[in-house]
Amino acid sequence: MGPSFTEQFDQHGAWKRTFAQQLNQLADWMQAHDLVDPSIKERLERLQEQVRTDKVMVAFVAEFSRGKSELINAIFFADYGRRIMPASAGRTTMCPTELSYESGTAPCLRLLPIDTRLQPQGLAEWRLKQHEWKEITLDIENAQQMADSLAKVSEVRRVSIDEARQLGFWHDDAADDNPLADDKGMVEVPMWRHALINVPHPLLKQGLVILDTPGLNAVGAEPELTINLIPQAHAVVFILGADTGVTRSDLSIWRDHLGAAPKSGETRMVVLNKIDTLWDTLNSPAQVQAQLERQRVNSAEILGVPLPQVVPVSAQKGLVAKITCDDMLLEASGLPQLEQALAVGILGKRQSILREVVSSGVAGLHAETARMLNIRRSDLDDQMSELSSLRGKNATVIQAMRGRAELEQSDFNASTAKVQALRAVHLKLTRQVFHQLGSRSLKAQLAPLADTLQSSTLLRLGLRKVYAESFERVRGLLDETQASANEVRDMLVGTFRQLNAEFGFALQVPPAPDFSPFMDDVIEIERRHEQYVGVANTLRLAQPEFAQRLLLGLTLRLRAVLDSVSNELELWSKSANAQLDAQLRERRRGFARRIEAVDRIQTAADGLVERIAEIESAEAHINELQLRLTTLTDRLIHTPLAPQERQSQVEEAEDLLFS
Repeated sequence: MGPSFTEQFDQHGAWKRTFAQQLNQLADWMQAHDLVDPSIKERLERLQEQVRTDKVMVAFVAEFSRGKSELINAIFFADYGRRIMPASAGRTTMCPTELSYESGTAPCLRLLPIDTRLQPQGLAEWRLKQHEWKEITLDIENAQQMADSLAKVSEVRRVSIDEARQLGFWHDDAADDNPLADDKGMVEVPMWRHALINVPHPLLKQGLVILDTPGLNAVGAEPELTINLIPQAHAVVFILGADTGVTRSDLSIWRDHLGAAPKSGETRMVVLNKIDTLWDTLNSPAQVQAQLERQRVNSAEILGVPLPQVVPVSAQKGLVAKITCDDMLLEASGLPQLEQALAVGILGKRQSILREVVSSGVAGLHAETARMLNIRRSDLDDQMSELSSLRGKNATVIQAMRGRAELEQSDFNASTAKVQALRAVHLKLTRQVFHQLGSRSLKAQLAPLADTLQSSTLLRLGLRKVYAESFERVRGLLDETQASANEVRDMLVGTFRQLNAEFGFALQVPPAPDFSPFMDDVIEIERRHEQYVGVANTLRLAQPEFAQRLLLGLTLRLRAVLDSVSNELELWSKSANAQLDAQLRERRRGFARRIEAVDRIQTAADGLVERIAEIESAEAHINELQLRLTTLTDRLIHTPLAPQERQSQVEEAEDLLFS
């Protein structure tokens, strides 16, 4: 039996820590050798922040009573020796629940009241209003207190049908999905809209985030759940009942919220849970296995997924087996196979993505730092050539050289005003691009969609058409931004060429940022929203609260994409300016060193020889720095793979070999 998900996630955490340590070593070394300008510093800080805060989110999605919470208990919390998340017959988790760890915050459960759905703010805004959440302190050493506290995510309250309708839990056009009303016309709805659990579990401390979602009715009532949270997940575990297979409500969740092709780097697993319900003494093990295999095949065909992605499991037996240390029962539960699939699928892909991001950033750091070293080397070469020409010259020639250096220094200082003017043009063009990406611009692109959603004549106005046109405008905005960035780069190419010719600089314009990945994000957001603007949701969209939440969730998601575009553009712009700053700074230092060298030569007979020796030593030191820089950055780029990534690559090679 291979290592469990917990063990492999520990290995993933160790792999991230190695990355972080090596990044810190690189940063300290660069700081010690005066190789950190503002652009390089920002690159380093972004890389360090990305590695430090990297999260792996696993979303558990299913209809009610499929065993989501029990599966979470079995995989992540068996060490407590009991259930921690509520898992019993009937509906348990009634609101979306996130489990994570926030450093510096005491262990606690935070609950957002369901009444906040009557207000227009989305979850992202409510997260900032901590006083609106009910907070319960958790005693992580007391399993009973933990379980009792977390049971609150199952709390419900009884409301009238009108109130349930306002809250999004009653739909006149979908009677079969509505909660049952009692003889007084009251129905049960969740007490809480969202729950955040902050506990210092070893896996959560290493960046794992678990999202436990409620059933179909609650998922559909909270657009932000399927717009923002589930799409952010690196893995989605969709849970079915082994005895029922794919039911109508299961299929609704899959088609409406999960069924489209997963985005790059996302893993999807389908779990046939509760296989122990098929363990029947009247059937032989072979007959039970045959039934299970038929359910796997049928589920894979209905959901359109490869058969290996359908994993049979008994979460309850797996939990019992872990608590009682029963290896035979654990193997029979199928839990180790699921954990292995999750580890290879999630962590292997996540490490590959993180490695690619870090490698790209480190390569940029290497290029910028190497350019700075080359500037220093070029300045030393100029000084060496100048000083070598002084061998055997008299004091008059040396004094003339000092005067020439001072004149060049004066001319250079006077011409820097031109450099600043050229920089001002660059900044002005860049600010115009930032304006294209601002909140007002996005609001303008979505204004027709907002007007349509607020209209009472959705069918007549053609919501789907307006929706498609809105996304077309947002994509056009990204196209304009890409074109503008290319224009700024073309301007910089001409400007840098002129500066190189006038001042002997070695400026090189970095390639313009590529915004195509962000275009893919916009396309993905559009695809994930499409089910909300179809005919089936017309009556739900007619509810102002739902339409407003949908628009808000959509705006926040697109705003995050455009903010990422702005960040990329800003980093690129700073990188170009940092080159200019570095070469201006080095040129000023060069003038100071030239004048100092001439003064020393004038006052000491052996000053020329000493200065030439110093320059030779400085050149040797730069060569050493260049070699050390390459060593440190190569070590980061080629950090050994963690076991699950190696396993993933082996499996890919085997697939190619036998296909």
